[in-house]
Amino acid sequence: MNWYAAHAMMYVKFKDGLQDKYPVWENIILIEANDSAEAFAKAETRAKENEGDCDATFTWEGRPATWCLAGIRKLLTCQNYHERPGNGTEITYLEMEISNHENFLKLLNGESVAILYD
Repeated sequence: MNWYAAHAMMYVKFKDGLQDKYPVWENIILIEANDSAEAFAKAETRAKENEGDCDATFTWEGRPATWCLAGIRKLLTCQNYHERPGNGTEITYLEMEISNHENFLKLLNGESVAILYD
């Protein structure tokens, strides 16, 4: 068995009015599987468990809403994928590009910046 990190893209779908924005979360799910095809299927199944509206109580910014799975954005093999993940295991990574050093420092300080995200 191998270990994979699945990047599941979830978005908020509003139940009322216009969908004027798309709040998006990228959930990273740890999957154990024999191969990438099995891992992908397991990741989709697991991510679908996050869909829903919490028995009609979920809201986003005061609007009734539901979480929807947009899909699995990427599936990565974990470092040392034949070993059970533990302290120090690199599970996944995100690749991005920032336009300049000033924006890089803003990102490091938790400020909003524009990034090119792969």
